Order: sequence, then structure tokens, then C-alpha cells
Amino acid sequence: MAGIMLRSTAFTDHDLLPGRFARDGENLSPPLQWSDIPDTTEELVLLVEDPDAGQDPFVHWLVTGISPESGEVPEGGVPPGGQEWPNSFGETGWSGPQPPRGAEAHRYFFRLYALNQPLDLPGTPKAADVHRALKGREIASGTTVGTYYR
Repeated sequence: MAGIMLRSTAFTDHDLLPGRFARDGENLSPPLQWSDIPDTTEELVLLVEDPDAGQDPFVHWLVTGISPESGEVPEGGVPPGGQEWPNSFGETGWSGPQPPRGAEAHRYFFRLYALNQPLDLPGTPKAADVHRALKGREIASGTTVGTYYR
């Protein structure tokens, strides 16, 4: 499978996320940039998960319908053409990290998927619903990881 280059100007891969992106900070979504999107892409999907939050990955941001030509999203913005969905806090859009105080750093996986057909999701999808819906549609993906602790 092809690889998408996904990065942020606010943090490097596997580095600490600045506090302004945290839920108890300014709760801004970080800026992201991407490239190497396959020509056959119909839509991009952005999924941000914390696998360290419990049994199921905790969804911090889910955006579908992103334009394949977009290339980036600014800090605090919504990707061009994107539809934001409810996250695991029950809020629509970005909700930043909020791990328990004193816990080890949690990891936040920012994943961008290129799809050959639009995603079909239930009204309030959980992480497992998204991963199930991606099967057979994903033609490329890219990941960058941020960490955070309080």
C-alpha cells in the first residue's frame, strides 16, 4: 500500500504536543500537512486516536470527506471539504488530549487515509466502526504521532 507523508509544523513525530492543543489548554487542533496522495483518491479521512486511554482507542478527531487536493489544515481549522464527527468525549470536532494527571505520556496517532470510495459510517461511529468501514476502501495512509502528559 502507498504511503502518505503526514506531518505537523507544531510537533515532530513521536514528540510532545504543545499544551495549546490539549483539552485543558486552548483545545486547538494542530496544523497538519500532507502529500503523496494517490491520483485515484476519492476522499481523505483523518482519524486521531489515543490507544493508551483504555480498552478501545479513544477518538479525539474524526473528519471524513476531505478533498484529495487540499494538502493541509491550519491550526484550529477543519480540513477542506471535511465533515467532522462526534469524538469519544461526545463532542463534534477536535477535542484535545486530557490524560489523567500523573499518568505516563499517552500517544496520539494522527492517521490520514486515502480512499477509493466514500466512507459509510453510522451516526455516532466508534473507532472500531471507522476501522471496519475503511477495509477495502483504503489505498494509502500516513501517520504521525504526538505524545502528551499532565
